[in-house]
Amino acid sequence: MNDTQVIGETASQTQRPQAVDMKLEVVVIPVADVDRARSFYNGLGWRLDADFAAGDDWRVIQFTPPGSGCSVIFGKNVTAAAPGSAQGLYLIVSDIEAVRDELLRRGAKVSEVFHAGEEHTGTDEPYLFGRVRVSGRDPENRTYRTYASFSDPDGNGWLLQQVVERLPGRVDTNGATFTSPADLAAALRRAAVAHGEHEKRTGQHDEGWPDWYAGYMVAEQTGQPLPT
Repeated sequence: MNDTQVIGETASQTQRPQAVDMKLEVVVIPVADVDRARSFYNGLGWRLDADFAAGDDWRVIQFTPPGSGCSVIFGKNVTAAAPGSAQGLYLIVSDIEAVRDELLRRGAKVSEVFHAGEEHTGTDEPYLFGRVRVSGRDPENRTYRTYASFSDPDGNGWLLQQVVERLPGRVDTNGATFTSPADLAAALRRAAVAHGEHEKRTGQHDEGWPDWYAGYMVAEQTGQPLPT
């Protein structure tokens, strides 16, 4: 066996195919009245992507929440699931009060902001995280811990969850993305507050604040240690 053959066999053994992206893009929600559901989600300000029909037997409508990479579809003969049976549909937000206020302004019936209790002793809205609900934001203002909920006219249950700093294993540490001007503005506001505390600790104005802001915002999104 010559050296070239050995090198070739070793390379073939160590090479692995690149992983192919698999992006979750559509979630099906079951509804009884298609036009009523269309009016509801349109009223929330979600983007209408499609409304297709094939005769009287099939219709599909697709909406996308602001800044979301995943859409929802519903329609006629789209799913055999019972209308209203989709529960615990998470909408991740960076400013829960602002989103809640906007949904209320658009006519949605949104719960008060709450955080979850430790044990399940109640019957309120099962399958929406935090079945024991404590009024108000998480006392320590921790990421992932503050919620609000609402339902569509069929009873499909949506949950707003505030996330501002992601768990390290949840993100691609090679970069950060902001999906909308509102998302970027919220990140800037959080960085401004943190930078104000930074200047208090140092006792002086930080001329390099743009770099500090940028480092803070990227670290927050990618699960890295935050600057102090």
